Amino acid sequence: MTTVQETAAVRYGIWVLCPVLGAAVVWGLKLAAVWITTLRWFPFQGVFELVTDIPEPWVTIAALAVGALGGGVLALLWAAEMMSVEVSHDRVRLKKDDKIFDFGRNQIESVFTEGKQLVLLSPSGAELARESSDLSRARLEQAFTGQGYRWLDADPFADDYRMWVEHAPDLPADVNALFTARRKAISKYEHEEAAELAREIRKRGVCVKDEKKRQYYRCER
Repeated sequence: MTTVQETAAVRYGIWVLCPVLGAAVVWGLKLAAVWITTLRWFPFQGVFELVTDIPEPWVTIAALAVGALGGGVLALLWAAEMMSVEVSHDRVRLKKDDKIFDFGRNQIESVFTEGKQLVLLSPSGAELARESSDLSRARLEQAFTGQGYRWLDADPFADDYRMWVEHAPDLPADVNALFTARRKAISKYEHEEAAELAREIRKRGVCVKDEKKRQYYRCER
């Protein structure tokens, strides 16, 4: 079995790097608070005035604590976006966002990447999975071909996609409703919600992908 995942430096380093950077940023803003209060056009003047009124060392302690906490939240979100891929001769397992997507060898006809997305296709051309990650395309290709899976250079159904519009006539009402909800999630940068809605759409026999916040789809053959 071959496992493709982020390096240990990235997986563990974010828990140190993000809190440190967060603390440094907020501490820097604390140092600049007096100057910022002289810029009447700068937003959140009340916050910076409050900072200047807090005595040392409490203001520094508070700034470092708030920054580190914010950095920790960022690290948590970053970690949730990471994906690991386990490829063996008889199955493929994707792990992301505390979810596991497991596929048997006979379910998978071919594999390819599109941008940062890893796509698994079934023998009928259905998309079993389309998941985003920062994993190296070269490492993914090596892992899949090393276990005998068919690797494609591009999406063989790229020309079949069309841009989704409200109440698309060739889609059922429930699928159009999912696309509408997904459009709202995309506009609010709710990436996990958008990804989950895309999985629900795929369950209904429709493939979906995005280009510049526009949704494109194709119906399975």
